[in-house]
Amino acid sequence: MQNLGRRYKKLRIEKNLTQAELAEIVGGTHSTVAKWEAGVNLPRAKELRILARLFGVSSDYLIGLTDDRTPYYLEEKAKS
Repeated sequence: MQNLGRRYKKLRIEKNLTQAELAEIVGGTHSTVAKWEAGVNLPRAKELRILARLFGVSSDYLIGLTDDRTPYYLEEKAKS
């Protein structure tokens, strides 16, 4: 889970957000975001949806099932 924590932190920094700002966006606390980045906890489904849209990545990327950041809706458009 440590790698996922680094992934969350990298995405947050790319958006120039503090942990507190990201927490406000997802409706959590600073501590919640800090635990994700430390690899202690993972976001819940509702939080994953918010994060995926905010960062423009797939939820599979956020949970470590793929290293491809491309969200599915963009993959489908590219196939059309």
